[in-house]
Amino acid sequence: MDEEKNNIEGERKENNIETSNSNTSYRPVKQFTVNNKKESFNIGRKIITPFIFGSLGAALVVGICFGIPNIKNTIIGSSNSSNNSDFTTFTNTSNTNLINLSEYSNTSVGVADKVLPSVVGIKVEFPVNSIFSRNSSTASASGSGIIISEDGYILTNNHIVDSSTTNSSSFSFYEVGEASKVEVYLYNDKNPYVATIVGTDKQTDLAVIKIDKTGLKSAEIGDSDSLKVGEFAMTIGNPLGFESSVCTGVISAVNREITTDGVTYTLIQTDAAINSGNSGGALVNSKGQIIGINTMKISYTGVEGMGFAIPISKAKPIYEQLIAYKKVKRPYIGIGGRDLSEELAKANNLPVGIYITTVEEFSSAEKAGLKIGDVILAIDSKEVKTMDELNELKNKHSIGDTIKIKYSRNGEEKEVDLTLQEQ
Repeated sequence: MDEEKNNIEGERKENNIETSNSNTSYRPVKQFTVNNKKESFNIGRKIITPFIFGSLGAALVVGICFGIPNIKNTIIGSSNSSNNSDFTTFTNTSNTNLINLSEYSNTSVGVADKVLPSVVGIKVEFPVNSIFSRNSSTASASGSGIIISEDGYILTNNHIVDSSTTNSSSFSFYEVGEASKVEVYLYNDKNPYVATIVGTDKQTDLAVIKIDKTGLKSAEIGDSDSLKVGEFAMTIGNPLGFESSVCTGVISAVNREITTDGVTYTLIQTDAAINSGNSGGALVNSKGQIIGINTMKISYTGVEGMGFAIPISKAKPIYEQLIAYKKVKRPYIGIGGRDLSEELAKANNLPVGIYITTVEEFSSAEKAGLKIGDVILAIDSKEVKTMDELNELKNKHSIGDTIKIKYSRNGEEKEVDLTLQEQ
């Protein structure tokens, strides 16, 4: 098995599936089915009582504040202040600016107006066969996508259109085939447009589809590398089948490393709501520019507002290659390997590194003389202990580049130059 290929499984197609990482679960944001559940609760205890006590508390605070001139002036300003000012400035040591809420509202409206026409709904049908019967049926899934060209190219998540990412107990007795139909729904247009799959990439969970239509409004691409924590953020998609839904929040973190199913991704974290059906939808900034592709959320008891998106700066070169080549061209070494922890290395009298388990025929590794049993120690003088670290360094290079590999064979350290091939 070639362990250089990192298959994205951070999301799953089915509704109600979770993938675990210690005590944290990452829920997919692709919608298969929607189960509406009703909850019974005590209205008097949960709504009326908190409302009464909250109102009394607010009245008490306002009464006290308005009884103190300095606080009163701070709240409503002096008679010479302009009610139309964009900012209310406190004159104090912290020099704090209070943003007028009407400006925030105007920003949200403007962003939504700009981006909504560039976000689409996607419906996919898959043939399903039972292992106990010859009868076949159809399963459908839904998600979102972003128009990236006026002539019909649409960016979305790979797991929306790729049936091989299915991994659920609900499908354990079924075989799910490749997508038989992909339909796209444009903003304010109830007519479905048949789409073709241009290219998919499991490693980044990205895909490009295309509809036969021109004159579309393509999204403006932003710069996710310049994001700052606390910036305005809006998610746009089709959560739970509710078309063209928008939610606002902030950028909670950048370069957040999320590990699920043994694969680590570097993502944008936001508290703007991301729910099932939002997969492939847009994460945008205050300028209405795409900064990310919604992909997953944390699902764990007591946790809210922790969603994640693929940075657009990382996605752009991927979808450009998918359009140009129908695939992503990556540099390739041609080995399968196993990580050697200190404990495992000591038990087998080997150095810590990557133990080569397979060498593919005619690969760069074979041509460079690497063999099964060698332990890779470093790439270009940078120590590597895991296949993830090796792939990270390798993927910074281009096809045709030469890298220097330091390895151990029978206790003797050696170095070799290796020219990277296309995967």
